[in-house]
Amino acid sequence: MASAITQYLSSPRVVFPAAVLLRAALLVYGTFQDAHSPVKYTDIDYFVFTDAARYVSRGQSPYQRDTYRYTPILAWLLLPTAWGGWWFSFGKVLFALGDIVAGWLTILILRNHYGMPMARAVRFSCIWLLNPMVATISTRGSSEGLLGVIVLALLWAVLEQRIMLAGVLLGFGVHFKIYPFIYATSIIWWLDAARLGLPTTHSTQSPIEKLINHLNQRRIDLGAISLITFLVLNIAMHHIYGSEYLRHSWLHHFTRLDHRHNFSPYNIQLYLNSSPAATSSLHLESLAFIPQLFLSAIAIPLALAKKDLGATMLAQTFAFVTFNKVCTSQYFLWYLVFLPFYLPNSSLLSKPWLGMSALVLWVAGQAFWLQQGYRLEMLGLSSFVPWLWLSSILFFLINCWILGIVISDVASSHVSPSQREMKVEEVG
Repeated sequence: MASAITQYLSSPRVVFPAAVLLRAALLVYGTFQDAHSPVKYTDIDYFVFTDAARYVSRGQSPYQRDTYRYTPILAWLLLPTAWGGWWFSFGKVLFALGDIVAGWLTILILRNHYGMPMARAVRFSCIWLLNPMVATISTRGSSEGLLGVIVLALLWAVLEQRIMLAGVLLGFGVHFKIYPFIYATSIIWWLDAARLGLPTTHSTQSPIEKLINHLNQRRIDLGAISLITFLVLNIAMHHIYGSEYLRHSWLHHFTRLDHRHNFSPYNIQLYLNSSPAATSSLHLESLAFIPQLFLSAIAIPLALAKKDLGATMLAQTFAFVTFNKVCTSQYFLWYLVFLPFYLPNSSLLSKPWLGMSALVLWVAGQAFWLQQGYRLEMLGLSSFVPWLWLSSILFFLINCWILGIVISDVASSHVSPSQREMKVEEVG
């Protein structure tokens, strides 16, 4: 039985139709639940997206919709939802298709750059394609599926050394959702002279000469193209929508006090500071970015990027989400999309008891928090202290433990032979 299942999960002709059917079934079920249950299937964010798209369809600003904090491009993409009827689900279908494309890119990267045969690559892609959590979040109307496509396309472009495309994708990714900026450090560090087939620095060189040599043409091109792409998009959006674009899409993130559905240990502090009666000028959650950015944008990429770029991006994203002052379920997709690049050579697979323990604790930590969140938000019971706070702390500690395992695994790994291979003809 197990061998038959493994065989089925090794065939793209089985896995991709199954992934599509899973999402189609959830879309149909979601329509039924929305119509008959007080607990709606459709995510509140989807109503924010579609309301913004409706404003755009009338020639107005998407920011007339309260709590729309995203790039106008997302509202433009969802314009068909303003046509009414079944078109309202257009965005959900688009996000679900993003899941499928992300799965295809996963297989492409695993085959071409991790040296995996097709059958094994397809099996690891199932972590994303047949993951009910991934499918549910996308079909509820979260745009994370599109982000999955962007970041995996970025990884593929870098591994292929298509620097211009990688720069455009990095700049667009940061415009679409801020967090992909953390990948710039790991990508630039990965693009060293040895990998590009260029002469390496000598030990007799001065620190300044070594620094200059570190700035090879590929690194300069990537930085310049990504920055230009980012600036062009933001200048264009500011030209169209003015200061409200900057206020809602960028400045908001420095002052946001989202506490609903927030797994972060900062949840209670955010809740207290969100009260109109709050008088304290001490906002401890505003310091959350210090350990978050140090780990995700500096320490992890510099320590691990040259070992395995895909696995390093997983570790970076895991750290970013774990230490973020706002941590919701859809953010988990940000790092789950990189899991197929880390797991094949991880201790979580080589030591099944460790992998099972990590999975059970990760799920149990969420379940404990969700139970308290349900009591608070659905039943109206005050569960902030101690249980909601304790569940947030517990989930944070579980994630820190798993992050430690991931970092240790990547640090002790070796760069795969396929990643060492240089395409001499592409080196300028």
